[in-house]
Amino acid sequence: MFEELTAQAREAVLELIETAGLKAGDLLVVGCSSSEIVGERIGKGSSREAAQAVFDGIYPELQRRGIYLAAQCCEHLNRSLIMERAAAEKFGYEEINVRPWEHAGGSFATVAFESFAEPAAVEHIRARAGMDIGSTLIGMHLKEVAVPVRLKVKQIGKASLVCARTRPRFVGGERARYREELK
Repeated sequence: MFEELTAQAREAVLELIETAGLKAGDLLVVGCSSSEIVGERIGKGSSREAAQAVFDGIYPELQRRGIYLAAQCCEHLNRSLIMERAAAEKFGYEEINVRPWEHAGGSFATVAFESFAEPAAVEHIRARAGMDIGSTLIGMHLKEVAVPVRLKVKQIGKASLVCARTRPRFVGGERARYREELK
């Protein structure tokens, strides 16, 4: 079962990287309910093993490409995020003092915290793209303007998967011309 979760997460993140045009130095936010993945209600059946399997599908692919991961914590930590300290410093995010665990922060954020070389927690980010696994509500951590991305992978385990990318805002009105590659 866990190998299948890793494969689903890997396939989804690879498609999102391509569709969103993510490149080295970009930031991807992932909200992940391990409870939803194993078929429980969000926050009611946390699974460290499921979270690890999803992390193992996503993080190595991001590392290979130099893309930073921000793992969103659950509502008990006000949806703060865990990321590498280097990423927090690069983007100028202020570090906060919290350490996630299974019942406050969630299993995915805990796995990220324990896997990163130098983890840092921050309150707010503006990511270029995101994966919402199990309706964790990542929208507050995306840059404006968010655009839905429809992937071939619709679920990871039993959790729904919703992804988004962002694009620059259009300004100017009817006389304006826009760069096609940014639509």
